[in-house]
Amino acid sequence: MTIINVSFNKLNPEKKTLIINAAIKEFIQNGFDQASTNEMVKEAKISKGSLFNYFNSKKDLYVYLIEYGIQVIERLYEQIDLNETDLFKRIENIGLQKMHIQKKYPHAFDFLASCIQEESADVIDIIKNKVNPIYEEGTKLIYKDIDYTKFREDIDIEKAIEILNWTMFGFGEKSIHQLNSFEDIGEFGDYYLKEWESYAHILKHSFYK
Repeated sequence: MTIINVSFNKLNPEKKTLIINAAIKEFIQNGFDQASTNEMVKEAKISKGSLFNYFNSKKDLYVYLIEYGIQVIERLYEQIDLNETDLFKRIENIGLQKMHIQKKYPHAFDFLASCIQEESADVIDIIKNKVNPIYEEGTKLIYKDIDYTKFREDIDIEKAIEILNWTMFGFGEKSIHQLNSFEDIGEFGDYYLKEWESYAHILKHSFYK
């Protein structure tokens, strides 16, 4: 765990969220080396002294955000129903859970995704040790105990899954952009399911017996 001042955890949730989101935004836009703490404190409406009272360095702040993002994504993994062996149904359920989490922590997934592209020597080893394993764990969970007998015998399952991953990624990105236009997460869930079913129907027709 990275070292932070206990005073940060004593902040009210709204203030903490403002600081976290301001830092995430700057890191995503400019990467670790070019990220400006001046822009972060301006966005968060705090003094630079306050920021470095909470975190000893920009690197400590970055590592804290990685650990914050990992906690969020672990909540998603905990919701995966391993009893559901149909791949399309499992992906549907994961997508719905991700939307709920995305609504509460809107930038955590984007930040971890940006970490994968980060090349700064200051943090690249930390990313390899912390972020890469969490994605590897997620991939294993998504496909654990899936019933592959549903696929047609003439289908290359690895290529089918790759196509499904592309579709899932694109659909997920589209859904995230639409999420904020719905005040009611339940209403969005209904919309999400209807949209996903239209994609799943085409792919199932192509891949399943």
